[in-house]
Amino acid sequence: MKHSMIRALSLATALGACAALAPTAAMADWPDHPINLIVPFPAGGGTDTFARPLAQQLSMQLGQTVVVDNKGGAGGTVGASVAAKAKPDGYTFFMGGAHHVVAPALYKNLTYDIQKDFVPVALLAQPPQVVVINTSKLPVNTLQELIEYARKRPGEINFGTAGKGSTHHLAGEMFAMQTGIKIVDVPYQGAGPMLSALIGGQVDMAFDGLGSSAGHIRSGTIKPLAMAAAQRSPSFPDVPTAAEAGVPNYEVSTWYAMWAPAGTPQPIVDKMIAEVTKALNNPKVKQTWAGNGSATPDLTGAKFGEFVDSEVIRWGKVAKDSGVTLD
Repeated sequence: MKHSMIRALSLATALGACAALAPTAAMADWPDHPINLIVPFPAGGGTDTFARPLAQQLSMQLGQTVVVDNKGGAGGTVGASVAAKAKPDGYTFFMGGAHHVVAPALYKNLTYDIQKDFVPVALLAQPPQVVVINTSKLPVNTLQELIEYARKRPGEINFGTAGKGSTHHLAGEMFAMQTGIKIVDVPYQGAGPMLSALIGGQVDMAFDGLGSSAGHIRSGTIKPLAMAAAQRSPSFPDVPTAAEAGVPNYEVSTWYAMWAPAGTPQPIVDKMIAEVTKALNNPKVKQTWAGNGSATPDLTGAKFGEFVDSEVIRWGKVAKDSGVTLD
């Protein structure tokens, strides 16, 4: 009887040790199958512009495919909700951005908390926003001409957005408040559909992230009037800043970042941080980022988390001052 009890205790101890070692072994083997990168907007938008080359580079580094999974809707909150509820096993990551620090101030019934339901991984890109127009709809060549044209036609000019409450939306509201004009927002399910509408003439103008607008500016299908940044973009040195064009203190960047669902093992998060840092320092990635108007940031982990906290406060004030509310 005594020997049986000893054997049973020994077996239990061994099983317990194996159970304790199992997660460690799994983390050591990570990743051993494809990783899902949830992008909460349709293909063709700013998030997608940076997500796909990053996913390609990470796939090469990790030896496993990083799959971009577009889940658009409700200003990026649908995809964020899906990501927040994903199994925190290191095989789902979320690529959101500035839209997701705006959302808490606008949506009363969010099913996730960007500060509590996610672990911050890294800031990925931070391109400035640019004021762009369809020249067949707006016969203007400068920002001041646009303002004067709009003042004579209150409520007649519209601007496309990536959804109600997106940075595109609030940037337009900020611009209207600062310049004293009245323009009407037209929401779309992401920057991709919004740009298609702008190019097609369904909307007159937009306040878009340079990452998604850059290619269309180069092709001449839309015209940039000003960068919402402190300095001109090296990619478009002929486009003035908003301050140079007569609207001081109008600076907005559309940043993109990566999170993991809360509960993801910290060793996996740390490894992803290291891999993302390596990817952003790859010369090809740096060149792609520069072409889309962004430098490659160096802000990861807890420091990036502090940035998110400060942005929630900043955009909350913008939302309150603009009077924009949703649901």
